[in-house]
Amino acid sequence: MILKGAEIVVKTLIEQNIKTIFGYPGGTVIDIYDQLLKHSDEIEHVLSAHEQGAAHAADGYARASGDIGVVLATSGPGATNLVTGIATAYLDSIPLLAITGNVGTSMIGKDSFQEIDITGVTLPITKHNFLVHSVEELADTIRLAIKIAKSGRPGPVLVDIPKDVQQKLTEYVPAAPVEIEPLKTASDADVDAAVEMIAKATRPYIYLGGGAVRSGAGELIQELAEKIDGVMGASMMGLSEVPVTNPRFLGMQGMHGHYASSIAMAEADLIIAAGVRFSDRATGNTFKFSTGATKIHVDLDTSEFGKNIAVDLSVDADISDFLTKVIAKLDQKKNEAWMVRVDTLKKQEKSYDDPNFLPMLAVKAASDITTADTRCVTDVGQHQMWAAQHYDFTEKRTWISSGGLGTMGFGMGAAIGAAYGSGKRSVLFTGDGSFAMNMNELATAVTYNVPLTIVLLNNGVLGMVRQWQTLFYDKKYSNTVLQRKTDFVKFAEAMGAKGYKATNIEEFKAAFADAYSQEGPTLIDLTIDKDEMVLPMVPAGGTFDKIIVERSDK
Repeated sequence: MILKGAEIVVKTLIEQNIKTIFGYPGGTVIDIYDQLLKHSDEIEHVLSAHEQGAAHAADGYARASGDIGVVLATSGPGATNLVTGIATAYLDSIPLLAITGNVGTSMIGKDSFQEIDITGVTLPITKHNFLVHSVEELADTIRLAIKIAKSGRPGPVLVDIPKDVQQKLTEYVPAAPVEIEPLKTASDADVDAAVEMIAKATRPYIYLGGGAVRSGAGELIQELAEKIDGVMGASMMGLSEVPVTNPRFLGMQGMHGHYASSIAMAEADLIIAAGVRFSDRATGNTFKFSTGATKIHVDLDTSEFGKNIAVDLSVDADISDFLTKVIAKLDQKKNEAWMVRVDTLKKQEKSYDDPNFLPMLAVKAASDITTADTRCVTDVGQHQMWAAQHYDFTEKRTWISSGGLGTMGFGMGAAIGAAYGSGKRSVLFTGDGSFAMNMNELATAVTYNVPLTIVLLNNGVLGMVRQWQTLFYDKKYSNTVLQRKTDFVKFAEAMGAKGYKATNIEEFKAAFADAYSQEGPTLIDLTIDKDEMVLPMVPAGGTFDKIIVERSDK
């Protein structure tokens, strides 16, 4: 059939089983939006308040669903407003398709109105990007972009489509949904080498990250932990792949990780790293990181091998395939002394808890009330770490947070996208600093009656930066005291959401129970002290033996 390029865009998305896209219209994508209206019974478009919010929504959709997220924006400022969202997805390896319009091909390079070289701008933060030069290549370009985004180590791909390409006619031939590239399988040599290393270990630690989430390897990781009598810990990106109810799972490790998880990793004689980057927040001083441990690193991206931490065995393969083969060759092990040591670390960790610590109590209360399939979404800051530490994840893909880029303002868009991607309610933990960056997206949530409860931990300051200023900058609070007069409850009500105010845990529990039971978006403004800290903490570039577990440690 002969179709306009704009209709080919929409028809191709539909053939590729894209059900929902997020975006914001503009001059160079009017034709595509015209076709979205025509095909609105086949594909849903969610109109954001800002293109950055749309990009984060597509990202949240992908994280919650395990499928690709799609975002659409016009040229110039519309396209550049996507950049932070694209970079967020890139740093966390999230499959994202960004479609932008551009001025007509004859106008490119002439400083036309709202013209920007968005492929050049996004080159460092995409797996690949395309400028479509002719309508004949349009459908295949979109299909290839989806394949690239979803294959191997996932990531964002951008397709830039000039206005005249959208308006020209060509033959459209439907195609089947693209199949991703086959994942690499583990070699016998790597499996045998790993089995030999595991056999010699008496203090094994399995370290899982975002790659383990992509692979869906949680069950295999737990099976391996049982067979080698070891323990498990996660990077922030690995949370929710293994349920916290497993007694071998010690939780997040790293700069603000659980004490037992971080110390166990430091004391392990074998680390099996599955889909991780060994980022600086996870390792501290790279030269002194777990120097007594043999290290096995399994990842689909060979560029990660040795980039931050030297390892003894690099396995370029799908995590699930590797673990399946290793488990089949292992004998059951027993490491009684290691389990005794880990139990001691758990008890030590418990002793550091402050039973009156309001942020912890609030996160735990929310976790107790929510259903297991609720998506726990965060912005970036102290609230993010408190949620990572204290929320009880028992189902996969229920943790959605910006790890690599650490994007303040990520939460509102991502929570909306997560609700669409999962079909479940989202709970967003945010702070007054992060929330203010994209709180306009509350209008989007209200318009579409998105099932979303916002927990705003309000301390009137930029808490994480202030914490560093307290600990390392002699309490010189330069520009971290916000001094804003915003009434967030009234703001929520003005946007059409229901607002609640809480100042203690009992008020919060009552407010959250009611807010969570509502059909649409709700917001709880919980006042917390400006000097609350995220602990434990390993100072930047520090070592785990210098971990701060109480304020008095500093």
